[in-house]
Amino acid sequence: MYSLTVRDRVMVAHSLPGEVFGPAQALHGATFVVEATFRRRELDPDGLVVDIGAAAAALSAELGRIGYRNLDEVEEFRGRTTTTEFLCGWLADRLADAVAAGSLGPHAAGLDSLHVLLRESDVAWGAYERSL
Repeated sequence: MYSLTVRDRVMVAHSLPGEVFGPAQALHGATFVVEATFRRRELDPDGLVVDIGAAAAALSAELGRIGYRNLDEVEEFRGRTTTTEFLCGWLADRLADAVAAGSLGPHAAGLDSLHVLLRESDVAWGAYERSL
């Protein structure tokens, strides 16, 4: 399986309700380093997994929707706990939508899967993988 990864970062604020989250129940900031890995069995006719510029632009655009925002106030997340794991799945679904819409180029339809990883720090991160 071939893969291509692009990386970006996003700064957000949020709170995580419930005793299980300890001090993170209070409003706090987080800076996530985000990696999106696109995978396919065979390279496309241009010898690519996916256009790296288009992949980076799609990741940046999706992160731009939440950057410097309090996620507790984002209507799309109302009633959801915006854990690292939840955000991985949300972002993977948005990137899958971009693939389906053709935003990552005409050959991106041949991608097999997508893996999204959000690093909260150098010692803690979460990830989500989905088929395309």
